[in-house]
Amino acid sequence: MGFKQFCKDNFVAVSPKKLKKSDLHNVEISVEDDPFKKSAVIEDKKLDVESSVTESSESFRPHRNLKNRHIQLIGIGGTIGTAIFVSISGALFKGGPLSLFLGFTIWCIPILAVTASTAEMVSYLPITSPFIRMAGICCDDALEFVSGLNFWILTGSLIPYEIVGVNTIIHYWSDSYSPAITICIQIVLYFLINLFSVGIYGETEFWLSVWKVCLAVGLMFFTLVTMSGGNPLNDAYGYRNWNSPSPMMEYISVGALGRFQGFIACLSQACFTISGPDYVSSVAGESANPRKTLPTAFKQVFYRLTFIFIIGVLCIGTVCSPRDPHLIAALEEGRPGSGSSPYVIAMDNLKIKVLPHVVNGALALSAFSSGNSYTYCSSRVLYGLAYTGKAPKIFAYCTKSGIPLYSVLMSLCWAFLSFLEMNTQSQIVLVWIINLVTSSQLLNYTITMLTYTRFYAALKHKGIERKSLPFYAWFQPYTAIFGGFCTFSMIFISQYLLFYPSREYWAISTFLFAFLSLFVIIALFIAYKLVFRTKWKSVDEIDWELELQEVERDQAYFDELAYYDNNAKKPWYDKLIAILVGNNK
Repeated sequence: MGFKQFCKDNFVAVSPKKLKKSDLHNVEISVEDDPFKKSAVIEDKKLDVESSVTESSESFRPHRNLKNRHIQLIGIGGTIGTAIFVSISGALFKGGPLSLFLGFTIWCIPILAVTASTAEMVSYLPITSPFIRMAGICCDDALEFVSGLNFWILTGSLIPYEIVGVNTIIHYWSDSYSPAITICIQIVLYFLINLFSVGIYGETEFWLSVWKVCLAVGLMFFTLVTMSGGNPLNDAYGYRNWNSPSPMMEYISVGALGRFQGFIACLSQACFTISGPDYVSSVAGESANPRKTLPTAFKQVFYRLTFIFIIGVLCIGTVCSPRDPHLIAALEEGRPGSGSSPYVIAMDNLKIKVLPHVVNGALALSAFSSGNSYTYCSSRVLYGLAYTGKAPKIFAYCTKSGIPLYSVLMSLCWAFLSFLEMNTQSQIVLVWIINLVTSSQLLNYTITMLTYTRFYAALKHKGIERKSLPFYAWFQPYTAIFGGFCTFSMIFISQYLLFYPSREYWAISTFLFAFLSLFVIIALFIAYKLVFRTKWKSVDEIDWELELQEVERDQAYFDELAYYDNNAKKPWYDKLIAILVGNNK
């Protein structure tokens, strides 16, 4: 490939041709007992797998090049940032180890409900920005617009948060450089990784996420070894820190009320730290063999994240006391990087010299990886909005390699907010971002659960048996209703201090960033309905036939490919690798 052709493939974006039902006439899908075991009859010529699933190079659409292992690690890596290793120290101080453990464990229950409901919907229709576009298909175009805008703001605002996180981590070693240097380097790297084929992004994020998982598991082993006496002080401290001074700390008030407020602080931290199905859903439109890959990915990502978060907070409460003088000093001084991490504080207390630097380097890669994932997700949701006419058409333009170039560039504009770190008030800006992200994420889950209830009603109306779907969630629609109720309630519970009787914690800026997304979403929903005269769709009006045919056409090729692959001889270690990180299909 010459330089001219390389530039044409990667820097020239063309508007995608929207598929019509007439475009799908050349593929005949025969459905027998199992509606997802299909045979495709190609009338004119046999297309190779890659060109067929990307709808040919002329269509300039996102390509289905992400394998199972990519999706599983992207789902895990996009969620594991610096919060579980560093920011969590504030929640440990406020609530203590038991409140921290209970807060994260309890919050995993609503996340399970959200994950199961989203998985059923997305696995059936794995289109670009599926849980957002389904809001328009099943509910109202206005809801799709505000849902997509909310998720774009959510993922976009997290890009500068993680960039600042990387820079703060590097300051652990030295302050003798301008923050603008590392910020510019990260922005350029995010652009390059997301510029070329999605397979490059998938491979990059796969290995970065493997590093994150190794860090999380390694710190668990560190806890196990040191609590048993394997440290320079030979101190077998066990669970001593759980009673130093108490498993549940008092926060703001005293007595039972204070301990409950400490628990709420930990629950609020869990809401910010634990995310679930949204990042797996974001790659649905570019996943290979989606109806086989996505159900497995949703299950594995939830189980692995639950293990990492619950065992992780258990370890944090074990290695560090909530009233450790070094922890209190780190929080008061706002120490950079891993300096305020409970793990690093424990290493310093145990006179372990080199390991804190290793952890700090791993945290820098972890934060960089999260920012990379948010750049990808933000660009794809903007592409999805533009593809359905809810955003300017230019953001739907894709390069020949399937990258929505202008969506990537627009989403990267969020990264320039990270230059606010050069201001002395940067810590306040980060608090605002956390409040904005927490409420936006909870609102996103609430809208998704509302969409699922309409999806459930449409399945029932169309006579589609849910047990025949690629993913089947139990106890529906009550699971979705429960998940939606919990996530919506937490928008207000997490900010209860704003309404505390003493008004000691009241601040206009905090209030606006905590509830801004809710107010804006309601206002834009009403405005969109008034301007475009949209209406809430009845069950009879819910129609996903075009999207379904597009998905089934792609899936037919993957089923044919899987037939030959299943009959091929595989090495003995193939199954072991599939269990650990997912297969390469």
